[in-house]
Amino acid sequence: MTMNRLTYAAIGAAATAVAAAAYAAPVVSTLGPLRNRFMPRLAGQGHPSHIALTFDDGPDPLSTPFFLRALENRRVHATFFLLGHAAHRTPTLVREIAAAGHEIAIHGWLHRPLLLRGPRATYDDLARARDTVADITGRPPALFRPPYGVMSTAAHFSAARLDLTPVLWTAWGEDWTARATPESVHRTVTADLRGGGTVLLHDSDCTSAPGAWRSALGALPRILDFCEERNLNVGPLREHGASISARTAH
Repeated sequence: MTMNRLTYAAIGAAATAVAAAAYAAPVVSTLGPLRNRFMPRLAGQGHPSHIALTFDDGPDPLSTPFFLRALENRRVHATFFLLGHAAHRTPTLVREIAAAGHEIAIHGWLHRPLLLRGPRATYDDLARARDTVADITGRPPALFRPPYGVMSTAAHFSAARLDLTPVLWTAWGEDWTARATPESVHRTVTADLRGGGTVLLHDSDCTSAPGAWRSALGALPRILDFCEERNLNVGPLREHGASISARTAH
């Protein structure tokens, strides 16, 4: 009897470990080089003549308007991955982003790792963010980016049920740290930027060092200049290529 109990306990522990590993398996997509090479759609790779410009963690009434003005001055559109709770607090700003011609996507309701949530909590988080943005803009978002860029099995299933396409990035600026500067953000982004790439910047410091968004704002004109010098068109993900835009053209 004791041996049987030990056997069942061992089997149960092994099954739990296997289930946990399967649930967390998508976390490998956080590894940029691996993602860029083997998961091009998830990485946001599009047409080689185009660069997708994306922003996370907004909307923030203290910082997002600066980015909107900078983009307007350069006649460039981008994709904004909004946090649902922030959108709920500032619906007028969300409508302003949409009215300016930018693409609205979601970054979840709260900026918490989805890997630590179960299937129901994950679905509820994404659904709440999607429905909030849809109510504000009159159009359901088509794209989703998980907080910290960490996917889980539940996140993939929930996104599919909600008709959301997960998109990460190929180049980021590490603009969330206190030591970031416009020069460091520009240097970090352009070191990995190639035609067809997706750039991640942040228009809010809600999960970053206070005021860190200023480094991204300062780097933005230089990044746009870099693309222009290489004849790369910059725009939102909806214009980035058939593999992504096919599901965004509702």
